[in-house]
Amino acid sequence: MTSAPVPLSVLDLAPVGADSSPAEALRDSVRLAREVEALGYHRYWFAEHHNVASVASCSPAVLIAAVAGVTTTLRVGSGGVMLPNHPPLVVAEQFGTLEALHPGRIDLGIGRAPAADPATGAALRRPEVEDFPAQLGELLRNFGDRRGGDGERVVSAVPARDSRPQPWLLGVSRRSAALAGMLGLPFAYAHHINPQHARPSLEVYRSAFRSTGLLPAPRTVISVGAVCAETDEAARRLAAPASLLYVRLRNGDRDRPLPSPQEAADYPYTADDLALVAQQSAARFVGSPETVRAGLDQLIATSGADELMVTTQVAGHEDRLRSYGLLAEAFALDRAAVTV
Repeated sequence: MTSAPVPLSVLDLAPVGADSSPAEALRDSVRLAREVEALGYHRYWFAEHHNVASVASCSPAVLIAAVAGVTTTLRVGSGGVMLPNHPPLVVAEQFGTLEALHPGRIDLGIGRAPAADPATGAALRRPEVEDFPAQLGELLRNFGDRRGGDGERVVSAVPARDSRPQPWLLGVSRRSAALAGMLGLPFAYAHHINPQHARPSLEVYRSAFRSTGLLPAPRTVISVGAVCAETDEAARRLAAPASLLYVRLRNGDRDRPLPSPQEAADYPYTADDLALVAQQSAARFVGSPETVRAGLDQLIATSGADELMVTTQVAGHEDRLRSYGLLAEAFALDRAAVTV
């Protein structure tokens, strides 16, 4: 097969399966990062999710530190830090520290997604009134030397004074795309959440882009859900648990792990459930290497994205690694070509 038209990367939620635990899921994620580095993947980002039993990735900065310490070529980052959940100063300190320890390898992906539910929002101490652009501006100003003159007291994220990670703005809308463009930031679009607005959002971003010194030209990543196996049928079986999980989450059930393929096959779906499954399946790329490669090539061509990031919601470590391995083969990834 021909080589990948764009770099391939990984978005990891650290999925927790029915036969696993959060601790095992986190350790598997660190293992997976080392393994996909050897396969030729470019970036490895961790999501931030809270109070969802099927997802162990709730603290990207901690996981980034773990993975950056056992890899050498991967760029490692957040996909992303949900800024309303955190004081901007603390985020700057954390990621300035990470960049200082692993220079040139840290990405700070920043998002604005709401809390999963009111109770989770309260536990996170999210502000009642959020001004995301103001929070984002405050965060970005923390990178660089903010020491004041004589007698002037300026709060400074000390590790961030001379250690700036690469900031990315995450989004699923034209509004986020326009903000990223106006600020001159690279933009990561979550196709796996909202596939319908991918192309128009990236077009808005490119039109709105103004270079501010952080980035000379627009740069985009598009993240997709994908499951790859030797055959289309085998891939559909591996992908079925994520469909059942989606049904349960939409019905307010957040307290179960990712089900097994057998549980998903035996589940008594209602007509409404099947409609949700169809909706979720339309946003994913599932099948043999040839099937998935064809679908992703088309997405890259129509969106014009500069990079592709893949999230694979499969609980078993070996199945997840195999999916990424088959995708690497389908795109003829070359480890020697990966640069930081």
